[in-house]
Amino acid sequence: MLVDAGVGPDLARAGQAAAEAEAAGYDGVWSAETSSDPFLPLLLGAERTKRVQLGTAIAVAFARNPMTLATVANDLQAFSGGRFILGLGSQVRAHVQKRFSMPWSQPAARMRELILAVRAIWRCWQTGEKLDFRGQFYTHTLMTPFFSPGPNPHGVPKVFLAAVGERMAEVAGEVADGLLAHAFTTEAYLRQVTLPAVERGLAASGRRREDFQVCYPGFVVAADSPAERDEAVRGVKAQIAFYGSTPAYRPVLELHGWGGLQDELNALSKAGRWEEMGGLVSDEVLDAFAIVCAPEEVPERLKARFGGLVDRVSFYAPYRSDPGRWRPILEAIKS
Repeated sequence: MLVDAGVGPDLARAGQAAAEAEAAGYDGVWSAETSSDPFLPLLLGAERTKRVQLGTAIAVAFARNPMTLATVANDLQAFSGGRFILGLGSQVRAHVQKRFSMPWSQPAARMRELILAVRAIWRCWQTGEKLDFRGQFYTHTLMTPFFSPGPNPHGVPKVFLAAVGERMAEVAGEVADGLLAHAFTTEAYLRQVTLPAVERGLAASGRRREDFQVCYPGFVVAADSPAERDEAVRGVKAQIAFYGSTPAYRPVLELHGWGGLQDELNALSKAGRWEEMGGLVSDEVLDAFAIVCAPEEVPERLKARFGGLVDRVSFYAPYRSDPGRWRPILEAIKS
């Protein structure tokens, strides 16, 4: 099982953070699109590292078009020496339409076509074949020598796709190289919904599970003292509540019979009562989403819950923690 770390949005720290993750033994470094661009930190990270993979988890696909995604991913693949992973996600309708002012329709079908278009552009650059992609959502038919970077000496990047719903997970299995599972995913949902959908997609593309990676950013509540544990519980419950308020993630709660919780959380979010939301997350819900134990027990609990299900993990710990404290835990997971 590979173990990954994250690099934050602070560009002044991004290169050093990636270098520290590599020195600590992490296998990959991911950058998220939250309050900043997801690609720039990885450029700085690539400059300061030699071994770790560098990926976006996620870049909002529908805020861009296939040509812009193909270009920036190709540049990062070349600059990093072949270590870049283009991790894409759809985001939700409200953000795509109201934050990015971009069209929203048939997200799974649109994502499938977007990834195929990106691959067609890369193929044009790699082989010199004519660019002639014509789809329902995207059309790319012009590529002159002046605008073509030519073949990438490190090949094309891998594409990972974030998915919660079954249809998007099928798309990941069909056209992507890996799945970025959402932190708001339980073991039961992963086993019963996500992975069977991925298998259907893999079958449609004639590939096997061995050809594909599943990445899981697991919630972790691990602390050395009661005070630290209480802080960790509050932080993780607040994050679970934030995700639980989103209608698109309701199926995860419904699988466990907690659909009504989504209604309550959504109502509080619309009222702007964010600080109250974490209080609605019970310990039962917490235990379903998070690994709750002493730090030294994390590797055993993680392997027991997700061994054989996922190929790489990262720690989703939305509270203050000492990075050095996680190094022996990392080594135990990788052993």
